[in-house]
Amino acid sequence: MNKYRKEILSNKVPLYLVPIKGAKTVTFLLMFKTGSRYETRENNGISHFLEHLFFKGTLSRPNTLALASELDSLGCEFNAFTAKEYTGYWVRVAEAKIKQALDVLCDMLLNSKFDAEEINREKGVIIEELNMYQDNPMMHIEDILEACLYGDTPAGWETVGTKKNIQDFSRADFLKYFSTQYGANSLKVVLAGGINKKDVKVVKQMILKFPKNNWKNKKKVIEQQKIPKFVLVSKKTDQLNLSLAVRTYAIGHKDEFVIKLLSIILGGAMSSRLFIRLRERNGLAYYVKTSTEFHSDSGYLTTQAGVPAEKTEQAVRIILEEYYLLTTELVSKQELKRAKDLLQGHVLLQMEATDNIANWYARQAVLRKEILTPGEFLKKIKEITPFDLRRVAKNIFIDSGLNLAIIGHAEKSDFKKILTFK
Repeated sequence: MNKYRKEILSNKVPLYLVPIKGAKTVTFLLMFKTGSRYETRENNGISHFLEHLFFKGTLSRPNTLALASELDSLGCEFNAFTAKEYTGYWVRVAEAKIKQALDVLCDMLLNSKFDAEEINREKGVIIEELNMYQDNPMMHIEDILEACLYGDTPAGWETVGTKKNIQDFSRADFLKYFSTQYGANSLKVVLAGGINKKDVKVVKQMILKFPKNNWKNKKKVIEQQKIPKFVLVSKKTDQLNLSLAVRTYAIGHKDEFVIKLLSIILGGAMSSRLFIRLRERNGLAYYVKTSTEFHSDSGYLTTQAGVPAEKTEQAVRIILEEYYLLTTELVSKQELKRAKDLLQGHVLLQMEATDNIANWYARQAVLRKEILTPGEFLKKIKEITPFDLRRVAKNIFIDSGLNLAIIGHAEKSDFKKILTFK
C-alpha cells in the first residue's frame, strides 16, 4: 500500500516518491522543518505570517492575483499550513500540468518580494484570523490546552502569534527568518500520485534551486509536571468548552499506537465510550471527541466537549471515570476489533487522495526517525492487545499528568478538587 522510495539530491534535500497506479493527479508538497516551536517571544507568529507572504507576489508574478490566476487556470488545488514543528506548501494538479504548477510554487518560495506595503496590509488580515480563532471556543480550546500543558514556552504559544507581534513585524524580520529557516537544510519534498520519470526529473530540477541555509533548531520540551494543572479563560458564552488531557509520549515511542487506539475507544467515533456517556446517556454535549497529538519530543491525549456551565463538573467526572476504567478493566476483544477496524477504514479512505498521501510522508519525514507506510502502520495497530491498552492506560492516566483547559464561565476553585483519579 503506497510504497515509496527516497532519493537524496545533490543539495542534500530528501525527495520521497510515492507512485500510485492509475492516479490521474499528482500532489507536490514542500515541507520545511520550522514552525512556531522555532520562534522566540519577540517573533512568535512569524512562521505563520511568512506563510501568508509567499502568496503576495514574486518578481515575475507581481501580486496575489497573478499567482492565483495562473494556478487556477491549471485547474489545481493549492494551499499552505503552519504548525508547531513544520510549515507546508502544496499543489495538487492533473499529471499533465505538473511542470507549470511546480514552476509557480517554487517561484513563490524562492523569489517572493516580501513587499513592505503588502506586509502592512496583511497585518489586518492575520489579526482578523486571530480574532476568528479566539471568538470560536471549539477552535481556541486547543490553544488554551497547549498553554496549560507547556506554559510560557514556544510549545505553549499560539501559532498565529500575538497582536502586538503581528503589528510590529517589519520586512527585515521576515528576511532574517526566511534566510535561516527556509532552504535545503530544512526542506523535505514529497511527490505522490500518477508520477512518471519525466515528472521526477522536473521536480529534481526545481528542488536543486533551493540553496543551503543556516537552519536553527528548536528548544526541546522539558516535562516537569508534578500536580494537576488547570487553566480558565473567562468568556461570555452560552456553552462552556473544555479539554481534559493527559501527557503521553513523543512520536516514535513504542506505545504511540496504543495511545491512538485508546483515544478511539474513548471518543473517536459515535460508538465510543465518551460519546455514548456524555451525549447519549446524559445529554451533556453535542460535540464530544477524544484525540491525540504527537510532537517530536512530547505528546498528549485529550477529550474535548461543549457542555452547560452548570454541569461542567459532572462532565469532567465522567471523563475521568472513563479514563480510569481503562486502567482497571480489559477492553473486550469485540470493542478492540471495532476500534481497529475503524482506524483501518479511516486510513484507507485517507489514502485515496494524493494530497493526504503526500502529507502522510512529509509529516513523518520531519518528525520521525523512520517513516512508516500505511501498511506498516496498520500492521502495528493489528498487533495491539487488550493487555497493551491496560498497561499504557495505567502509565498515562495519573493525577500528575492531568491538564484541564476551559473557555467560558466557571468557578476555578471547583475543579481543583476533582482533578484526581482517587
